[in-house]
Amino acid sequence: MALQHSPATIPNLKDKIPKLEPRRKRPPPANPLPLPETPSLPPPPDTSSYTFQVPTRRILSTRDHELFLSSPTYTLVVSFVFSLSDAVIDTPVSGIKSSDDCSPAVQSILGILDEAEALVLATPPDNSEGSRFGNKIFRTFLDKAQAASPAWHQKLGLASREAVAEVETYLNHSFGNRTRIDYGSGHELNFVVWLLCLYQLRILDRADFKALVLKVFVRYLELMRTIQSTYYLEPAGSHGVWGLDDYQFLPFLFGASQLLHHPFVTPLAIHQELTLEEFGRDYMYLGQVSFVNSTKTVKGLRWHSPMLDDISSAKSWAKVEGGMRRMFVAEVLRKLPVMQHFLFGSLVPAVEGMSTETELGVSNEEEEVEGGGVVVEHDGVRHVHNASSWGDCCGIKVPSAIAAAQMARKNGAGETLRRIPFD
Repeated sequence: MALQHSPATIPNLKDKIPKLEPRRKRPPPANPLPLPETPSLPPPPDTSSYTFQVPTRRILSTRDHELFLSSPTYTLVVSFVFSLSDAVIDTPVSGIKSSDDCSPAVQSILGILDEAEALVLATPPDNSEGSRFGNKIFRTFLDKAQAASPAWHQKLGLASREAVAEVETYLNHSFGNRTRIDYGSGHELNFVVWLLCLYQLRILDRADFKALVLKVFVRYLELMRTIQSTYYLEPAGSHGVWGLDDYQFLPFLFGASQLLHHPFVTPLAIHQELTLEEFGRDYMYLGQVSFVNSTKTVKGLRWHSPMLDDISSAKSWAKVEGGMRRMFVAEVLRKLPVMQHFLFGSLVPAVEGMSTETELGVSNEEEEVEGGGVVVEHDGVRHVHNASSWGDCCGIKVPSAIAAAQMARKNGAGETLRRIPFD
């Protein structure tokens, strides 16, 4: 006999089923980091009573780094870099027709970079090494550049030997590290600080800023590409492949400013080879992406430069430019492994309380012997890394991507890049 249930014992399924609601689009995650604004750039100081000094490292501990980040010098560097970037908003490289439209000081700087490239061409690498790591003839080029440096700076109007000794240090360090034969964003920053020193000395002024980016910095990029492809400079750290680029950062900041309100070139355009080919010479961001592509043995940004690939989905160049500002502060100035190599003199001064190399018994970076140790601090612990065996905090020693691509071509791999099998 079938059981019968009274209506009171039958569950009301209507009350159990959740009410259907239309799907709502979730708001994008908020970026907790505020957008860094451009601080007011202070006027150049009166250097008539300055005691010039050869710049040295002063960020030798976490405390030193914290002192720097709250110092007027930190604000000065941020202001100078962002002011350069602001000067080229919506301006292609061709916005300055020729070097004749530049000031005499800018023309002299361009001449210096031309002479530096001539030294590279006159100092060919030793191909007998057959290594994908840095070619030791790079040190011979550095010797030649340092020998020519005093004459270069005299052309810029620096009459004092002490002033030359201070300012030229930044230029000499902008070509790469002599001991490790590597290059990275810290060396690139040295070049910009060299320009900052010339501004502090009133050799350059604000009217030169647009030309400093579109002529001088672009010429420096070309020079460094020549140096990298000649001497196979290693990346200064192993994480460049997961970042924007193994070597450079500022082309992406300056380049995003150039494209800030472009009417039809969008961030997704970095995936379009025709756009890169047509506009790469006029816009640094596109030109650097094209160069990165040319140095990789695998085809596809998503494989060799995933961060660049991710950034390309941004809705506007304003988003990209803001992100680059945040990244410059967070990934360059606020990274101890980068800033422990930063140099302080009288024009870009340290603050009271920062360590000195003498106090800590640390040798000058240029005096390190090949294969010797580099004193670093990571998570509050001071230790020494052998140049041939870096720890995770500074990156693993890796060969030059440029060298890998060129050797692949020499070995008959052809001019085209290989694709990932499941691409």
